[in-house]
Amino acid sequence: MREAEQVLAIGRCDSDGQLVSAGEPLASLQLACGGTIPGTIAIPALHELVAKAQAFGLKLARVIRAHDGHEIITAWVEVGSAQIGDGCTIRVTSWQGSPLAPENPAAITEHRAAIDRTLAELTAQLDPLQALRSVETSAADLAELTAAMQAGLGRPWTDFVEIDGAAHKQPMHWRLLDGAEVIISGSARRWRANLLPHEVPGGSPLGFELCLTAETPLAVRGEPGAPSVLLPSNSQGLVGRDIAPVLRQPIARIIANAETIRTRMAGPLAEEYSQYAADIASAGQHLLALVEDLADLEVVEAEQFNTAPDRIDLADVARRAAGILGVRANERGIAIDAPKLGETLPAIAEFRRVLQVLLNLVGNAIRYAPDNSSVWIRLEDAGNRARIIVADQGPGLTEVQQVKVFEKFERLGRSGEDGGSGLGLYISRRLARAMGGDLLVESAPGQGARFILEVPADLLALAPTTAHQNDSQ
Repeated sequence: MREAEQVLAIGRCDSDGQLVSAGEPLASLQLACGGTIPGTIAIPALHELVAKAQAFGLKLARVIRAHDGHEIITAWVEVGSAQIGDGCTIRVTSWQGSPLAPENPAAITEHRAAIDRTLAELTAQLDPLQALRSVETSAADLAELTAAMQAGLGRPWTDFVEIDGAAHKQPMHWRLLDGAEVIISGSARRWRANLLPHEVPGGSPLGFELCLTAETPLAVRGEPGAPSVLLPSNSQGLVGRDIAPVLRQPIARIIANAETIRTRMAGPLAEEYSQYAADIASAGQHLLALVEDLADLEVVEAEQFNTAPDRIDLADVARRAAGILGVRANERGIAIDAPKLGETLPAIAEFRRVLQVLLNLVGNAIRYAPDNSSVWIRLEDAGNRARIIVADQGPGLTEVQQVKVFEKFERLGRSGEDGGSGLGLYISRRLARAMGGDLLVESAPGQGARFILEVPADLLALAPTTAHQNDSQ
């Protein structure tokens, strides 16, 4: 200890590392971190310091940092030497508090939206009036609801569920429905609805993403009360039928809990522990994405795979993709230049599959483009083909890489989580070709890349004498 300094607080730990007594302000920090006196040390950095001192019988001193919910606390702490297995004394000789940095509201909103998407067992795309445009689920007890919704595209989603405790005419304003508890025919579980708006600055939402989340996970097959069959899909493979449905929920819970810790929604936490939680969430998201990619791979490679073509507006899909990924791009200062309101390009394709491909293309562009650059989404009328182009300012691809980038599990030498599974572009091209189109790339080293999704054009909607029908789903 630095002898000339005045001791501000003294605490004592027993042989089990329990804090049995503490003076102010140490006692208040212990309580603010969720601990008790006596009780386990709840200040992470102090807990680690005491554990090391007791394990090795050494006198240790260092600066620790902690959050009390209002300030970042920096303190010089000395843990007195003790025989291994004995208790020890804690001395605090300096203490300084500084205000917490203000949270970014947009980032908080995006983090909470990510949690909702991860936990959701049914997701649906809605138009600005909350009418259904597409729906998909992974829950067996939502098969009846999903079938009804798919047969009733174009109707408000509230026609298919019961809003608990609501007697108002539906659909209500989306803010009143966000977080509402819903009752679903065919499911014994309680559900919560979350509406994530696809917003543009200064304008009304272009539509919504509906997420239905259950209070409890569905029992695994073989457990009492578990359904005997899973929701059928285009794929009868092992991953899509058996593995993915079982893994989604526990992985989603891990991600959601890690995000709750990381964003300190459960209470104050030291920065290094918040980063640990961020690493856990990131690894969980990577694992979940891999499971979803493997399930999608089985679907697109199945002999019976087909899409459900409809009249869509590629400009509308592009704006939705830009809205979904906008916050992620803003975190790195990347601007997404999407088609403006009023631009249209009618096409014949499956809405959710086109959105899936675009999210992959724009997500890749954001991942590999330099900070403070731009990603462009452009439309092109090519006669009997409608094209949407995603261009970035990234490192570009050689001619050899342009061929390899669409191969299965190809990551072009990238490693770690940023490299992805190597399936996204392979699956996207399979989807494009299943819709009667294609996915191409134009690039050169140092000149960025242009990925071109083309699908059949809606020639009737393009005809001068024919009214636009691109809004119907």
